[in-house]
Amino acid sequence: MAGDSRPIGVFDSGMGGLTVLRALAARLPQERFVYLGDTARLPYGTKSAETVQAYALQATRLLLGEGVKMVVIACNTASAVALYVLQESWDPVPVIGVIEPGARAGVAATKNKRIAVLATEGTVRGGAYARAIQRLMAEAEVVQQPCQVFVALAEEGWSDTPATLAAAQHYLGPLFAHDNAPDTLVLGCTHFPVLAGAIRRTVGSAVALVDSAETTALAVAEALESGGLTTGNKGDGTIRFFATDSPERFARVGAIFLGREIDEADVELVDLRNA
Repeated sequence: MAGDSRPIGVFDSGMGGLTVLRALAARLPQERFVYLGDTARLPYGTKSAETVQAYALQATRLLLGEGVKMVVIACNTASAVALYVLQESWDPVPVIGVIEPGARAGVAATKNKRIAVLATEGTVRGGAYARAIQRLMAEAEVVQQPCQVFVALAEEGWSDTPATLAAAQHYLGPLFAHDNAPDTLVLGCTHFPVLAGAIRRTVGSAVALVDSAETTALAVAEALESGGLTTGNKGDGTIRFFATDSPERFARVGAIFLGREIDEADVELVDLRNA
């Protein structure tokens, strides 16, 4: 069987989705990927659902123009408000978001059925995580905490600074300072895993930190297999990068999220406004 050698498209508002790409490349090392970071228009989390949907359609239109066989929405805000729009618009191309995999991982991790979700304003406002968790565990108590400033800190590469720790303590300290605190914290934004050190120091060692990247990578692997889309390539896969602003900055800061160096020459500048 020859397999399907077309690439997998991945997009995010910026560089946070590179944490998902990192997990995808680790689980599916022979697959080819095309990653798009809409760095000119981040953050998505403070924008209206209609605006995010429009941006997501433009992003995926570009990826489809690159011949991708699947789209992964490596952005919690876009997954929350645009998943179904994209699935309907691009059917039969599979479109996978990060909300459902993150909710499944949170439910699997909790023991006291109290789960906190740390996310952007847009994700919290839409309530997608709470609905997804309670579909899987109806008796779960879900508290959602918006923390938009974390996106800016992550995009600056401030992974574990006094400012990051102060933000973590401000947003999370009150949630975890009592006996009935959640035992699980879902990192409901793909930018947040790079801030895990400051988050862990705030919530303590007993709280399970859930990053949806690994669970999303598993969901993608399963969808490729069930859809007959697995590559036939026997060698190492490849990654192409697109950014809508400053390839230099994307390469420099993106390396923190991806866990390996990115050559600026490998980042192509694109304009989505006419996509």
